[in-house]
Amino acid sequence: MQKIIRIGTRESKLALWQANKVRKELETLGYQSVLVPIKSTGDLIQDKPLYELGITGIFTKSLDIAMLNGEIDIAVHSMKDVPTVLPVGIIQIAVLKRANYTDLLVLKDTEEFFGQPNGIIATGSIRRKAQWLNRYPTHKVEDLRGNVITRLEKLENSETWNGAVFAAAGLERLGLRDAGAIPLTWMIPAPAQGAIMVVCLENDEFTKEACEQLNHYETKVCVGIEREFLHLLEGGCTAPIGALAFVDEKTQEINFKGVLLKKDGSKKITVNQNAKMGSHRLLAKDCADYVINRGGKELILEDQETAANLQSIYSTKKLSKVQKEIISRAIDILDSDFIKIRFNRISPKVMKTKIENVIITSQNGVEAILNSFTKDEIKFKNIFCVGRRTKKLIENRIGKVVHVAKNAKNLAEYLSKELENKEVTYFCSNLRLDILPAYLQSHDIIVNEVEAYKTMLSPVEIDAEVSGVLFFSPSGIESYLQKNNTNRVAFCIGETTALEARKHFEKVEVANLPSVDSALELVNTYFSKE
Repeated sequence: MQKIIRIGTRESKLALWQANKVRKELETLGYQSVLVPIKSTGDLIQDKPLYELGITGIFTKSLDIAMLNGEIDIAVHSMKDVPTVLPVGIIQIAVLKRANYTDLLVLKDTEEFFGQPNGIIATGSIRRKAQWLNRYPTHKVEDLRGNVITRLEKLENSETWNGAVFAAAGLERLGLRDAGAIPLTWMIPAPAQGAIMVVCLENDEFTKEACEQLNHYETKVCVGIEREFLHLLEGGCTAPIGALAFVDEKTQEINFKGVLLKKDGSKKITVNQNAKMGSHRLLAKDCADYVINRGGKELILEDQETAANLQSIYSTKKLSKVQKEIISRAIDILDSDFIKIRFNRISPKVMKTKIENVIITSQNGVEAILNSFTKDEIKFKNIFCVGRRTKKLIENRIGKVVHVAKNAKNLAEYLSKELENKEVTYFCSNLRLDILPAYLQSHDIIVNEVEAYKTMLSPVEIDAEVSGVLFFSPSGIESYLQKNNTNRVAFCIGETTALEARKHFEKVEVANLPSVDSALELVNTYFSKE
């Protein structure tokens, strides 16, 4: 029986479209295959590649692991998202015929802003940002993250952006290209933009034989030159680099053009060279040498030095050694506990009778209850909580959770509709947001508050050069404000904390998952786009 090829793919609509294209082409060749969706860190954070010192591509890492663990046979990628060096044991086996490689400007309204000094466009790509600012130095470029559909929605909902830049191939593959979108033919694309790459295990002969038939030779040659140019310049650093190689059908020459810029667009070095197909082996190296000889490495170092001065953050919670290792080596991180917890002795009267409806909104609340009572002494009928980690702790140590909500407001809305017995017991801190009890009381629900623990503020004055602060609770923000200003980026672990931060900070970033690791990865991603 012929082997069924398992195709690993991310879960975004674009990734699934690309994986299905490979599946159909294999089917045409007589091979059976099945899709195996795998969630990647990149999908949870943003729809952009992240090349950092020693870090594997943020989108490809999960698929690499799945392949090495024998869960999938091939992985399908947008080739521009794949690091130039693949993990040991994994090889590039095919590159499909390239689609449209240009960048597009999707307009919010009209083109009039081009001639104005205060235009605003959005992109999460440092390459697009640098090239835009080089061409329109008085404009402003704001960050835009998410998958293709999410970014289009953010553009539609924005009240300030004039437009946003997208890869033409992604929009066209999903049938989302707007008729009024403007091709940015002057913008040099990312290396391998528009190409789909298939990788497999080096020792999997059956899969190699099947997939190598999908290879498009001219595309493979051109994107190979572009990626080699990137690799020779990059040296493990994130830099605004564009590269494009294409074959002139008349002359059979490969035309190459590349660009390296400062992140703010103030400087750029370009290169244009040709080589005959078949005599192109040194084209990428010659072009990279040309850029390096004209100050390319110095330009990259300028950005690194500038970034080093900016990339300093402070965590309002002590971090473990393992957690600190998540942060890029280009970022200096300091930490201190801005809030300290002291558990109260909860009165035994609380547990004399079975409590029908209990609300716990934090892990500290769980620990405080367990500090006063054993699991056998705790008499809760229905437990409602905020946060998956709180739910996990409760179910491991107390009992079943009836409902978990993302934040306090969502929980209050749920309880106001679903509770039959209009009374709850809320185990909370002496410092807590009024959102939940106020909402419940306004919907005629009695709230019995039990002060299970005390939150004590322990602020530290932060040095002026710190650019961002990590917050893990509204109380942490309250403590921070006692000694510090708000002219920094607030990185928040979740929406409840972000809601409080937005009252004080102009720039607020929220982790996609309510975990410390996700918040730290958010910091890496944010500063890699500066």
